[in-house]
Amino acid sequence: MAKIFIQLAFFLISSTLIAQTTIVWPANYDPAKSKFYVHNEIEINASPQAVWEVLIDAKKWPSYYEGAKNVVLIDTSQNVLQANSVIKWQTMGLKFVSTIKEFVPNKLLAWESKKKSIQGYHVWLIVPTPNGCKVITDESQNGWLTFFEKTFQGKKLQKLHDVWLKELKKKVENKP
Repeated sequence: MAKIFIQLAFFLISSTLIAQTTIVWPANYDPAKSKFYVHNEIEINASPQAVWEVLIDAKKWPSYYEGAKNVVLIDTSQNVLQANSVIKWQTMGLKFVSTIKEFVPNKLLAWESKKKSIQGYHVWLIVPTPNGCKVITDESQNGWLTFFEKTFQGKKLQKLHDVWLKELKKKVENKP
């Protein structure tokens, strides 16, 4: 039992350290200073490239992730997310325009979403492992609406990101 606890503690510490040392947060979204922050991760038995291909295909997010609706790439010449992409979409009941801020193929994807009421920075980090990869998704938010999110729906974003990761895992691992 002690061995399992030590392994779990090491796993949690190493995962947090990976995210903290690899993600360079814009100053206004530093998780230590933001109003709301969530961290989720999952192991996927597939290559980082396979995960990346599914992740950047934003128009297909609604087909496997219940939290994404009406996803549209503003530049209609783009079929998938790119370094300069802007998307309009709906998530958590709100409409957002999100701009890709970081785009490192097979490793890192980050976007910023802004509204008067809430601003968010969402990061996807793909870390190679011996059996595939670990996918980490972190989101940091600011704005007055975060008070209501934390107070009345404190776990909703965490749960939705867990769903997104589980569905991403299924989609990637079952891909022919």
